[in-house]
Amino acid sequence: MERAEPPSTASIADLGESAVLARILPRLRSGDAALLGPGDDAAVVAAADGRFVVTCDLLVHGPDFRLAWSTPYELGWKAAATNLTDVAAMGARPTALVVSIAAPPTSPVSVLEGVADGLREGLAALAPGAGVVGGDLSASSVFTIAVTAFGDLEGRAPVLRSGARIGDVVAHAGARGDAARGLALLFDGGTDAAGEPDPARAQQVRARHPELVRAQLAPEPPVGAGIAAALAGATAMLDVSDGLARDARRIAEASGVGIDFAASALGDDPRLALAGAEDHGLLATFPAGAEVPMPFEVVGRVVDEPGAVLVDGVIAGADGWDAYSGWDGRSG
Repeated sequence: MERAEPPSTASIADLGESAVLARILPRLRSGDAALLGPGDDAAVVAAADGRFVVTCDLLVHGPDFRLAWSTPYELGWKAAATNLTDVAAMGARPTALVVSIAAPPTSPVSVLEGVADGLREGLAALAPGAGVVGGDLSASSVFTIAVTAFGDLEGRAPVLRSGARIGDVVAHAGARGDAARGLALLFDGGTDAAGEPDPARAQQVRARHPELVRAQLAPEPPVGAGIAAALAGATAMLDVSDGLARDARRIAEASGVGIDFAASALGDDPRLALAGAEDHGLLATFPAGAEVPMPFEVVGRVVDEPGAVLVDGVIAGADGWDAYSGWDGRSG
């Protein structure tokens, strides 16, 4: 991994905003679509299609991540991944991110440098050619990252949630339940006697279960599969961030159909596969008989049960993550 310069030993308050930006921006790249990157009041990004896809997401310390568990690099990577899959779910190619960070002034500058490194490397791995074109810094008692992502449809129609048709096959690309398994391991083994996140204990969990912990802290979603699905004629698609059951219901409700999963496609723990959140895979529907592209796997079919999510014809009991009703202190 390339680095612009060694991490700073100063705090954000020690250097001030301008000096902090002077250390962060060289660690990032603007991407192929940037006509004008950071430095002016706004960036200029090419939209050759004449349209662009745009989405945004927040990562807040507490409900979304714990600095006692996540390294700054992982946090930057996850901030990229969670937004790139929303762009991919529309069948678009990610082109640019705008990233704003609010942090306590006493935070080490090295934390922001690590976030920048994770953003850069996450983009390089998951969406080659995309980059960070701007953002903002502010002070807050709660570390928060806000990302706005842009994408290019490249002349294609966007793939919506509302296009699924009865008789379509349902397919999924990405992990199913791994992020939830990783989070459960961190809560079970990465906390102290009072139940607070403990870095030393979390390191022990990492050593025993590296792949599952990484699935939670720095997921590697199949971003490129979004374009593959669009080219293969996907009728509906979305990013699975809140669990297969909850997100499948969004397609079912938008399309006026039902989604019937095959239990045999959900692995050893179907409930975890359905309810586990933050895998950031892609769930799509394709016309019956269509060639489903890799890495999608057929996991069910679209049925005439408006708004319903089923498993082998029976209403699914599992649900997923909700940022408000689901918040109980045990999120990532």
